[in-house]
Amino acid sequence: MKKSFFYLAGVVMSMLAVTSCSDDDSTTTTPPVAGSDLVELSGNLDTQTLTKDKKYLIKGQVFVNEGKTLTVQPGTVVYGDKATKGTLIIGLGGKIMAEGTATEPIVFTSALEEGTRDRGDWGGIVLLGKAKVNQASPAIEGITPAVVYGGTNDADNSGILKYVRVEFAGIELTPNNETNSITLGGVGSGTVVEYCQTSFGGDDGFEWFGGAVNGKHLIVFATWDDAFDIDFGFSGKLQYALDVRYPSYADQSGSNSIEADNGPNDNATDFLTTAVISNLTSVGPRAVSTQSVNANFQHSMDLRRRVALNVANSVFVGYPRGIRFNQQTVFDNYNAGTGILKNNVLVADLLTYAVGTGMTADAAAVKALWENAANGNTTITTTDFPAIYSGLGLNTNIFFGSNTRTAYTANPTFAVTSGTLATGASFTDAKLAGLENVTYKGAFGATDWTDGWAEFNPIAKVY
Repeated sequence: MKKSFFYLAGVVMSMLAVTSCSDDDSTTTTPPVAGSDLVELSGNLDTQTLTKDKKYLIKGQVFVNEGKTLTVQPGTVVYGDKATKGTLIIGLGGKIMAEGTATEPIVFTSALEEGTRDRGDWGGIVLLGKAKVNQASPAIEGITPAVVYGGTNDADNSGILKYVRVEFAGIELTPNNETNSITLGGVGSGTVVEYCQTSFGGDDGFEWFGGAVNGKHLIVFATWDDAFDIDFGFSGKLQYALDVRYPSYADQSGSNSIEADNGPNDNATDFLTTAVISNLTSVGPRAVSTQSVNANFQHSMDLRRRVALNVANSVFVGYPRGIRFNQQTVFDNYNAGTGILKNNVLVADLLTYAVGTGMTADAAAVKALWENAANGNTTITTTDFPAIYSGLGLNTNIFFGSNTRTAYTANPTFAVTSGTLATGASFTDAKLAGLENVTYKGAFGATDWTDGWAEFNPIAKVY
């Protein structure tokens, strides 16, 4: 989703935003345990370690500033306070060392009791760094005092997020200014972001504002707006990612699996948004073609303003629409090979290809580019979804279908052991250098890397 960004130069760019992050507008916090049992975190933190034998509460905007390090032990649970819009901000020069394990993941979640948690219960994690951003002096919206990010060091290290779950995060801090479950601004490649799950977010699952951090094994589960939002010249490489949507949750601005942008305008910049996404499995809201879903669900990919995102070896199913190029500059970048869309599988039954207003290229030109044999993409337009999914090798229990929020499959079958997705991946394009070379398309081969640490019913989870 496009948001409002505040710049030190005094420029304010106001754009579409979520009007409400939660059905519950209450400001009452119900702690999961007796209040005296919670260790409150507030203000500016000193270097310290959070241990799994205690439970912690983030109250208000909590900062880890220059020279400070917040270490979180495996198995630790940290709650976000709703009344004060608790948000954890790792500022420039600060670090978070949150390295859980497959058997003891670290959990950041709502402070409300099980059964009452909902999207937008707290503000989430904001991680900032000194890597390059293609905007001048950007600041994260809604944070007071303002926190800027970005610099010249693409190898900057902001710490570790590994085997970490972030649940019910992303809240409107000030009017039209929302955080995401995990927000990364100018984060460098020295930072580790692996095995991270965001669930029931009040805005985007992950959003990258510039930077060069890489990521592996990322899950966005039942978020409100976009699953993966990429902006401001982000150049990192993401491999093995999963997006699963709940059919009733979508933002009025339009909810997509991938939304990628280059900046707040379509002008030329020093460098473009050229991130790489490979081996994404995007599971949209529609398990069958006749299923009724929120009308605000839109595209598998929405590509905007001079973006040159590289997407390969991925599969998109269940979204009502396919690919949209919003500006002529986007089409020109892909037509020239500045960005690539290769070896992907797209299933979309309503509007497969679309363009923005005022473009020279039309939907037929986007179709021709996507379906060019040299790109190796596959498009499936039939409405016989279950048969198509079976042929691809996808188990239909990975969809929400008509289930309620708390009735998603407890142990979904993500592994792909047969079908057309089991083979056909390619990493020969130079833009994919440095990625792991696997044979399968999508996020999963015969191994389900979500087993053991991911949680698919956090609303009812007892912590």
